[in-house]
Amino acid sequence: MASKKNINAGMVGMGMIFDETYRPFFESAHKDGLYDRQFGDVSVNLSAVATRTGSRAEKYQAIAGGKVHPFESFAGDDAVDQMLQSGIDLACVATPDDRHYEASKKVLEAGKHLIVEKPSVLTMQQLDELVTLAEEKNVLAKVVYHKLLDPDHKKLRTLYADNILSHVNSGYCTLLEPKLISGSQFSEWITGRNPGTYVAVHYIKLIDFSFPGKLKTVMATGQRGIVAEKDSNTWDSCQLRMIYEYDSGREAAFDIHTSWVTPDNFPGYVEQEVQFRFDNGLWNGHSRKRGVECTVEDKTPITMKNSINNHYNGSFLEPWGERSQRGYGIEVIERFAREVSYVEHGGEDSERANRLNEMNQLDYNNLSADRQTVAVVQALEAILEKQAQGIPDTVVRINDSNGGLVLYTPGSSDHEVLYDGEV
Repeated sequence: MASKKNINAGMVGMGMIFDETYRPFFESAHKDGLYDRQFGDVSVNLSAVATRTGSRAEKYQAIAGGKVHPFESFAGDDAVDQMLQSGIDLACVATPDDRHYEASKKVLEAGKHLIVEKPSVLTMQQLDELVTLAEEKNVLAKVVYHKLLDPDHKKLRTLYADNILSHVNSGYCTLLEPKLISGSQFSEWITGRNPGTYVAVHYIKLIDFSFPGKLKTVMATGQRGIVAEKDSNTWDSCQLRMIYEYDSGREAAFDIHTSWVTPDNFPGYVEQEVQFRFDNGLWNGHSRKRGVECTVEDKTPITMKNSINNHYNGSFLEPWGERSQRGYGIEVIERFAREVSYVEHGGEDSERANRLNEMNQLDYNNLSADRQTVAVVQALEAILEKQAQGIPDTVVRINDSNGGLVLYTPGSSDHEVLYDGEV
């Protein structure tokens, strides 16, 4: 009889992202496990969590019942350290983005597999350190970019990869979220932050992954005054432009507009729209127009939205009577668990290094493939910081004669090197 195969998981942070994606995955995995011919039958257990106060963990423990594996809850300043000593094999980091680096570094230093929410980190220097740690410890380090698994985005990439759509010329993406995102669900970390880093990064990665090229220039601006004072460094919305150069020598410009101050009575949970123009075609996508509309008296559009995205994360009563929760937001977590299971249980121990290397080649989520995305994030943060200081219209160039990430101010001969290595 084959020995029982287990993967024990730790969870850092138990906010909205946990509830929408990680929780339904762990509940499903507890019920059904994971199976693949490459690694057999594997049990994936949520065995420990680390949070700041422990209150959300306690609430979940009280209502979870037998839906999830019994887990230990650690809280306080040393919660992550305690969790890492509890015997886990992998850790999921779903904290506010400016806390990703510290928790992720501890996970990798402990020799545990890592998956971290987007953006992975906020600077190239942090990225370099985490990638080096993962290589030294021989573990996976992955990033959650669930929009790459959106069926529409997979079809877009397929058409481009098959040269049915040839050479992208320009693109426009918008993602507008209601005020409750900044005012309620993420209010604890809104100070000094911007929706571009948190929201636009999905589309930064979508562009970088779907239309591979060399990042050349980043420009941005933003607006303030609704979620915080107009002269603060807390942003209501921002507009980002990225310019890429391709092997042909041609360039493409991509604009990404993001906001988290859309009125709460807007009919959709978010307003997401993309348009990409190619030499021989045009792609238009809209999250609400592709879906359904539903009106319920005394519920829509506040407690329940008229426009429902059943692709990302939905609760369903299956035709055979089973209740399920599924969608691409959950699939991306399951995919990571399968990658870890393959590395650890996909064959002889002597072949583990080969399996690890194989999973590290997956540039859709591997930390080492996140360079140009993190470069844009670091550039965006620097540009908005300058604007908050009263210095607007700065531009960041990538891999020019002065460094890997270099910020220039119009009308000045001075420049600031944000990152001196090659992006």
